[in-house]
Amino acid sequence: MFHPLLFWMSEFFGGGQWTRAIHPWIGIALLISYTGLIIQFWRDNLWNRDDLAWSLAMGRVLGNEEEGVPTVGRFNAGQKFVFWSMALLIPVLFFTGIAVWEVYFSSYTSIETQRVALLIHSLAAIAAIIVWITHVYAAIWVRGSMRAMTQGWVTPGWAWRHHRKWLRALVATGSTGPRPHTEDSAAHEAKENS
Repeated sequence: MFHPLLFWMSEFFGGGQWTRAIHPWIGIALLISYTGLIIQFWRDNLWNRDDLAWSLAMGRVLGNEEEGVPTVGRFNAGQKFVFWSMALLIPVLFFTGIAVWEVYFSSYTSIETQRVALLIHSLAAIAAIIVWITHVYAAIWVRGSMRAMTQGWVTPGWAWRHHRKWLRALVATGSTGPRPHTEDSAAHEAKENS
């Protein structure tokens, strides 16, 4: 678990040996799942001028002073930073993890290569953890964001306040966007599909 003080966390996975055995497989699952997210969301996360303007207004964003903050599309600059950081860090973690995966790949890499790979792997893991903690903190800070991440929908009022350009685009195309799953929405979907 990177440091002896964190070894107690290995009990969540059945102990130290199980944690060591499961860790690379979790890494493979992480790479595959994040690849799906990249394929699905990369276009919405391309950087544009609005993101620079939003970044320059970061003080207002952190102070919850939404008035005067430039409007943004589906994702703001902070969300795009998280997306692209993880898009870079997860493959780094994967390929450096392969280099140090002793069970299958130790005969293909030298000890020096494994040491460098382990250092890069550790630094990338620390960076990913920092990005993740910042992401969670920001989600808790902005009311309604946790629901968006866990349930996949936001209210029109929340979209208007935080992602006004995205809401306007949805309205302009006639899309209802993501919406909560209820019996009414299930009946509506069934009616549309019949």
